[in-house]
Amino acid sequence: MQARGKSKEIKRRLRELIPDATMEDFLAIEEIADAGHLRHLPPSIRAWQALTTHIRHAHTDYDEMLKDGYDQDAARHFIFDDINEKLLQWGCTKRISQDE
Repeated sequence: MQARGKSKEIKRRLRELIPDATMEDFLAIEEIADAGHLRHLPPSIRAWQALTTHIRHAHTDYDEMLKDGYDQDAARHFIFDDINEKLLQWGCTKRISQDE
């Protein structure tokens, strides 16, 4: 699949995953999904990874917790519910688990 085709597939997947997200968030998530380190992944995984990454950094206290000295695992533990709440707000039926 060509780059343009993959981009269309990412958009489609994101629209299915988060029908109620703001356009600003949707575009930010798309940008993350187009990042080089995710390009080798299938579109469904890229979309999910980009979505959870965006929520973690833009809609939780994750980065502040890291600055305050929490390690990544501890910070992710404490923001688990916040991520799932944002997913719910955006109409996503999928949730993260403590293992992610």
